[in-house]
Amino acid sequence: MKNITILISGSGTNLQRIIDCIDSGEIRNARIIQVIADRECYGLERAQNHQIPNELIKRGKDFAENLEQAIPENTDLIVLAGFLSILKPEFCEKWEGKIINIHPALLPKFGGKGMWGHHVHNAVIEAGEKESGATVHYVTSGIDEGEVILQGKFEIGENDTAEK
Repeated sequence: MKNITILISGSGTNLQRIIDCIDSGEIRNARIIQVIADRECYGLERAQNHQIPNELIKRGKDFAENLEQAIPENTDLIVLAGFLSILKPEFCEKWEGKIINIHPALLPKFGGKGMWGHHVHNAVIEAGEKESGATVHYVTSGIDEGEVILQGKFEIGENDTAEK
């Protein structure tokens, strides 16, 4: 059984999808052992609703140290699921090969600092792209620079906006 710790910053839609996939058996031999948020967010309520241990670690002076201490020692995989804080290089090196990120666009395009949520979707639309998607990649000390694990694509319609 693989133990997963999930880091979030928002509503937790990716977290909910992972929970649903584990519950349905689509993801096998895995369980979420901890959810950590860097701000008050609905994703923490989702974790509570599923009796998943969770913790709020607000960003600030001791954030990196507090985050490191909050990760359970038996964690096999850390998933950044809409997590907006930048991780320190030392943290990324310690967990190398065991941290993945769900990015809301096709990398290497539309990655890096500031490319999250509606910002990345606006950038894709403004660039006139004909397709977009999501990328799951390994996390390194470079923002959105890790090796791509998988991508899912969809066509962008003529009337599509970042909101729909």
